[in-house]
Amino acid sequence: MPTPTQKGQRGSRVKLGGSILVLIVLENGRQIRGGMNQLSVNGGLGSFEDPLDEGIRVTVLFHLGCTSVRCRAQMMFPMWATKGCLQPFRFLDLPADTSASLSRELDALVQAGASEEEEESE
Repeated sequence: MPTPTQKGQRGSRVKLGGSILVLIVLENGRQIRGGMNQLSVNGGLGSFEDPLDEGIRVTVLFHLGCTSVRCRAQMMFPMWATKGCLQPFRFLDLPADTSASLSRELDALVQAGASEEEEESE
């Protein structure tokens, strides 16, 4: 069965409004904390005080329900917001079991009434 991250498949993107904390670890060990505004099995949209350089590779850590995620990600182009900036990222090496668990958590949030959008994976 194809996973949502395979090319041509769609996954849900759930709006979290910053309610989930996310930790970004840079290659030099510096840690940046923020909130997760949107999340899918392909990546997310974080809210940070200052933007990170587009294209850098980082380690992303966060917990959603019973799922703990720690994986490499690539930061995308930041957008300034009212407070700080919003910056998307895409997962680079999300393990299949973590992806499946994250998908179940996101589906549970949608069933509980979380706001959802459709997205196309890259």
